[in-house]
This record gives sequence, C-alpha cells and structure tokens, in this order.
Amino acid sequence: MTNNPEKRSILLGVNIDHVATIRNARGVHYPDPLRAADVAEAFGADGITAHLREDRRHIRDSDIRELRRRVKTRLNLEMANTPEMVQTALMVRPDMVTLVPERRAEVTTEGGLNVIANRQSLAETIQRLADVGVPVSLFVDPDTTQIEASAEIGSPFIELHTGQYCEVFEETGNPEAELAILFAAAKQAKQLGMGLNAGHGLHFGNVRPILALPNLIELNIGHSLIAEAIFMGLGPAVAKMKAILAGQ
Repeated sequence: MTNNPEKRSILLGVNIDHVATIRNARGVHYPDPLRAADVAEAFGADGITAHLREDRRHIRDSDIRELRRRVKTRLNLEMANTPEMVQTALMVRPDMVTLVPERRAEVTTEGGLNVIANRQSLAETIQRLADVGVPVSLFVDPDTTQIEASAEIGSPFIELHTGQYCEVFEETGNPEAELAILFAAAKQAKQLGMGLNAGHGLHFGNVRPILALPNLIELNIGHSLIAEAIFMGLGPAVAKMKAILAGQ
C-alpha cells in the first residue's frame, strides 16, 4: 500500500462543532463558531461542516442559519435522518447534507449509517433534498454491503468513516489492514459512480496515507484542528492541514 498520494489536492472541509462546544460550556456568546468559519475560510478551507444534533449540544439552529448566510465556500450540514432535521435542511438549503447516525449518549459519531436497514427512509430523504438541489452524502463504514446499498438508493456521495483506521494507527502505528479496507471501499464507490469523501479522527500525523484513496474528493476534519488551534491558532492549523492535503 503506497503512502504517496496522487498529485492532486484534496478538498478540506473544516468542522467547527467544537468551537460551539466550548461556547456552550459557559453559556456565553464566545468563542463564536461563525468567526471560526470565517477564519477557516480565510486560511484555505474549501468548505465548512457543522453537525446539528438532536440535543443541540454544540451547533444551534441559529448558527446554521447564519452560516448559510456567511459561508463563502460550501456549507456541509451533518444531521440525522429525522423529519425535523430534513425540514431544517429543506429550509436552509446547504450545499451538501451528510446524513449520519445519532445516538443521544454518544460523545461523537461512533459508526456509519445502517443503510440496509433504513433504505426506504434514506432514499426518500435523498430524493426530497435532490428536488431542491441539495446533494446528499451518506456517512458509512467501509463495508461492501452498505456501500452497495448506498448506490442502490441513489446517494450521489458517501463519506467513509475512518475511525477504525485512526484507532489502530494510534494503538499500533501499523494500520495497513484497515487502510486496505478503506482502499477497497473507495474503489467500490468509484465503480458504482459515487463521489467519495472521508473523515473521523484524522489529524496531521495520520492523514497522509488517506490521501491516496482513489476518487477521494474531500476530507472533513474538525476535532484535531480545533485542538491544534489551542496551541498554534486556528488559521495556521487549517493552513498546515491544507498544505498536507496538497501533498506538501
């Protein structure tokens, strides 16, 4: 497995959820996730990602409405496939919706969607959003059957869950088996005609091998960039990740 990416620049979507997490911890108006979006774009982000959770633990409805107004690149709304969230997406009309599973007790998204078990409702949501010009990406594990089901219900994109790769990278430093699974999943998505994004757990130290995934369009990265921002500033952190994604 090569760790040398093709000579192409992968797009960077910066997830600003955890700026809102810090804001909400004190019940004040700062740090402002909208300002974080502005900074990320100024330093090279190709898009802004925000996850509107059912319990509103970080991003709020008002944040999403204001992000839609202010984001100059692309707004990717992560959300669960619920009637309330679908109505929000239809009203806000982000540039992309990424459908993710959600369990109230989880600290972060712990796995991919079960597309097979939710084929009908997911297909309906994909069509409803397509009707207003909003493409959908399904956040899935690198599982052959889930990827095939995603194509069958008409999803134009999938986002591969890279969490297992990242966990093994941290634990052993030798994630070749998990990387091979991701490569196979990426090739399958390409064969099925779906665009490919990826994310979860990626940081400066583990992201380079992921860049060689065939057909990869965009990485969505949040927690590690906000963590690095504590020490080096958000702008420089975004710029450094952007340089890595450009193969520098």
